[in-house]
Amino acid sequence: MGTTDARRGGSVGPVAVIVVAIVLLWYGLAVWLNAPGAIERVLNPRGAWDWTDLVQTTWALQRPVLPAPHQIALDFWSSLVDWPLDSPRNLLFHVWVTGQSTLLGFVMGTVLGGVLAVLIVHSRTLDRALLPWVVASQTIPVLAIAPIVLVILGSLGFSGVLPKAVIAMYLCFFPVTVAAVQGLRSPQRIETELMHTYAASRWQALWLLRLPAALPFVFPSLKVAIAAGLVGAMVAELPTGAQAGLGARLLTGSYYGNTVQIWSALLMSALLGLALSGAMAGLEQWVLRNRRRS
Repeated sequence: MGTTDARRGGSVGPVAVIVVAIVLLWYGLAVWLNAPGAIERVLNPRGAWDWTDLVQTTWALQRPVLPAPHQIALDFWSSLVDWPLDSPRNLLFHVWVTGQSTLLGFVMGTVLGGVLAVLIVHSRTLDRALLPWVVASQTIPVLAIAPIVLVILGSLGFSGVLPKAVIAMYLCFFPVTVAAVQGLRSPQRIETELMHTYAASRWQALWLLRLPAALPFVFPSLKVAIAAGLVGAMVAELPTGAQAGLGARLLTGSYYGNTVQIWSALLMSALLGLALSGAMAGLEQWVLRNRRRS
């Protein structure tokens, strides 16, 4: 127990030092970038001022170039406690909207990636025909493809969560496909020959041998995929001018020059991404632990 606590303490120390250094650097950059606007504000009401007035003003501008960390923290906290959950001013409201698109796109991308991987592994023709196109699909920037997909789906009568989920799926399926192909091909030849000895069909070999062997490959890709799906869902909210979602929150902040709101939305996006990736990590540990017991 003592050794474990000592290791934890040894790992927390360097992280804390880095965090403090980043915060101090951030405050310094806020002074530097906000100084031109702060000087005008200090000089207008009075002629005499010193450097402390300048520093305090750079950390208190309503529309700073770079908000100070405490400004972001205060705006973040205010959005959570000062407004009801169904208010567009509450960040949790936008988290709910973006989270729906992210999770639906993640499920769709995981299913699509898994199906493509199974087809690629079991067919040499599809391996040569599909895999190059799967790789080539990721060379198209999501910012370019998102408006096209949204317009096409809108013309077909699809609106709301589904079009945004399709964009999230576009970013999710690639890492799942590549990792699943590698995982499904990971069993050694002696293991596959043993399945043939037992007269196992392809589906039995897939279920009993290939899928369990692929789990250690697939789960890391799922953590990447769900984070990429969050990015896709937020990008999909930009071309439509959506009124809800973290992407819409960023867009609104940019329209009105509210940089504090932009950074608050970015902070919430980062926390949501960490939460989703952490949930996948927890699921990975639970599945692999139960697999070893069985």
